[in-house]
Amino acid sequence: MSHLQSALIQRLAQREMEGASRYLKSDQRGLVDFTSNDYLGLAQSEDLFQNIEKQIHTHSLKLNGATGSRLLSGNSDHAEEIEKKLAHIFKSESTLLFNSGYTANLSVLSSLPQRGDTILYDELAHACMKDGARLSLAKRFNFRHNDLNDLESKLKLATGKIFIAVESIYSMDGDQCPLQELVKLSEKYGAFIILDEAHSTGVLGPAGAGLAVSLGLQDKIDVRIYTFGKGMGIHGACVAGSSTLRDYLINFARPFIYTTALPPHSIASIDCAFDFLDQNIHLQKVLDKKVKHFLHTLNHVGESSHSNSSIQSIQIGGNEKTKNLALALQQKGFDVRPILSPTVPKGTERLRICLHTFNTDKEISRLIQSLQALKSSLG
Repeated sequence: MSHLQSALIQRLAQREMEGASRYLKSDQRGLVDFTSNDYLGLAQSEDLFQNIEKQIHTHSLKLNGATGSRLLSGNSDHAEEIEKKLAHIFKSESTLLFNSGYTANLSVLSSLPQRGDTILYDELAHACMKDGARLSLAKRFNFRHNDLNDLESKLKLATGKIFIAVESIYSMDGDQCPLQELVKLSEKYGAFIILDEAHSTGVLGPAGAGLAVSLGLQDKIDVRIYTFGKGMGIHGACVAGSSTLRDYLINFARPFIYTTALPPHSIASIDCAFDFLDQNIHLQKVLDKKVKHFLHTLNHVGESSHSNSSIQSIQIGGNEKTKNLALALQQKGFDVRPILSPTVPKGTERLRICLHTFNTDKEISRLIQSLQALKSSLG
């Protein structure tokens, strides 16, 4: 056995001992979905599926792949048309497509801040924001989650250009960024906001344009990242901002420059998904009603939540206890997954419950009742 193999086995054994090993899960069909990010049900929409197939046939999009990066053979008139369409939806001067929200965030955080600049990121920001900041030559510091006082104390010490990296809706607990107050604070210190709209795309705002547009703050935020693999039910992402920002990313964002572009099918999917949402915007209200029913039922059994979004979090504590509770819920027919350390800090392990337009009120009520009963029995 090689030294490398031995080292890998040792690290895996350590993670197993901590109860934090990760495994690929088999298909959970037959269980009630309370875990996917398909908040509006678009990923399983037969109508949207047929619309995408029709557009591919109508536009004769017969290539299986993009064949290269956007800077080589992978660009197309269709991609640029969709970018203009997205700019209109997101009320920005320009947009640039990316293969995923991860690579979009990685591109922005690694290329915009320079040596001597400062990145301040919310401690609960997604891993892709932290990874992008790590690749940057700028100094980087976190601030306590949604704590504007802590942020301001660090703004006073920041040097160079200052970038504040936050999410609209946080992926683990589903709570919302205090965006209006954050904008005022950024203006006071001349800082630039980088806003990840991943979990608000499709779910909030006119035409699914996210939190910033819903609050009329789009012109106050320099960089917005939108992800299509969650509420929009498809794949891909884009960065919205100025035309200068677009040109800059094309020239300096390495994950964009050196990555094969999205295939024609993905471009058509983005086009059709936003058309479909425009025609079915009532789905936002349907989802809101599901969230309110969940919160009302949760309150009825003496529990509370800090989230008003489709992402709900029930903190349990301890990897084994959290895993056992999730498994017990799965055995009762609910697809609920545990979020374990090191994904979240030790002691804050939790169940992440995602609500969808297709979850019935009865299913939501049964989930909460089962959860309460199991928590009592498992201690």
